[in-house]
Amino acid sequence: MPAHGATILHADLDAFYASVEQLLDPALRGRPIAVGGGPRGGVVLAASYEAKVHGVQGGMPGWRAARLCPELVFVRGHFGEYQRLGDAVMAVLADVTPTVERISIDEAFLDVSGATHLFGSPEAIGTRIRERVRADVGLPISVGAARTKHLAKIASQVAKPDGLVVVAPGTERAFLDPLPVGLIWGVGPVNEQRLADLGIRTIGELTRTPSSAVERILGQAVGHKLSAMAHDEDPRRVVTTRRARSVGAQSALSRRHPEAADVRAVLAHLSDRVSRRLRAKGHAGRTVTVAVRFAGMRRATRSLTLPVPVAATLTLTEVAERLAWSAIEDAAPCEITLLGVSVSNLADQRAIQLELDLDPPDPWRPGSAPGAARRAVDASMDAIRTRFGGDAVGYLPVVLRRDGVVPDEFRELAEHDL
Repeated sequence: MPAHGATILHADLDAFYASVEQLLDPALRGRPIAVGGGPRGGVVLAASYEAKVHGVQGGMPGWRAARLCPELVFVRGHFGEYQRLGDAVMAVLADVTPTVERISIDEAFLDVSGATHLFGSPEAIGTRIRERVRADVGLPISVGAARTKHLAKIASQVAKPDGLVVVAPGTERAFLDPLPVGLIWGVGPVNEQRLADLGIRTIGELTRTPSSAVERILGQAVGHKLSAMAHDEDPRRVVTTRRARSVGAQSALSRRHPEAADVRAVLAHLSDRVSRRLRAKGHAGRTVTVAVRFAGMRRATRSLTLPVPVAATLTLTEVAERLAWSAIEDAAPCEITLLGVSVSNLADQRAIQLELDLDPPDPWRPGSAPGAARRAVDASMDAIRTRFGGDAVGYLPVVLRRDGVVPDEFRELAEHDL
């Protein structure tokens, strides 16, 4: 833990995407708005606080959001502005301390232990951040301060919207105990309901429950972690630089029986997104992992480590397809609700060393003739997309699957490499 006071801050922009739209169009300020979707279809990507009070949430069908809030205004997203304004906020944070760990486009941790002699107490620093972000960028931001990252993040959630909460040392239990367990980092609706079935609804009740009992319900790893978080045991430091360990993407699906063409289309789409991000950073990876979620929230993962790193879209699609069907066939008959693809064991790959044409050509080897051809096609497509936009060209399964439900630009803003 930091030696002096609540010097870890978590800064989180409020209803970021919707707030940006209200900043860009002053006529939308104070009105309930939804980014994406529409009264006849599509999915709501984000909602303003004025819409949330009516029950409108991200991920909700547009028709349902319109029914909950008849005065709801649907707007299209300005994805370039999201990135620009998110970066501008991070620049404000960096003016306070160099120890900033950005964890998404709109939130970051800060360690201000070395800045208190310049700017005052953590509370004064939090106030300074909120005032500068509002004045320089025009967006509302909530800040939580505590002695641990976990508690600082909870404090920022309690501070929303547009507030500041500082958990002074020695007051942690009084602050945490009455709060709902759903505020603990990593507790989703399913685990929250499982805990409620045990009679555990507050963080205080979780701390009074033996870890072994929680582990029996949620599994050893998750149960142990949540018990530790409830006791505010979090030794993690704010990390300013981090080399990406994996690149991934996933897609939630309506509950469906797995069909070959449908599974291939989804995996091709995910592989395309992952491989493009790999190539943009000059990376490739040896280990491909596919996650499949089945009806009932049961998950399965399959991994394959290749002899050489890969970043070609077709290669990643073929590997992912083989792994996905391995998991699906083991669970048959089944219904699937999510597919995910990730690549790890990363290495730099800005150029390909061509192989001598001695062995039978294997398209999964980047240096083989067919492997090099795949990378050449990817390079041409990347160049076209950079100039004319992401929808200008694509592999057939990806193009056919474009349904306009969630734009890839929005997915890519939400995804960050781990």
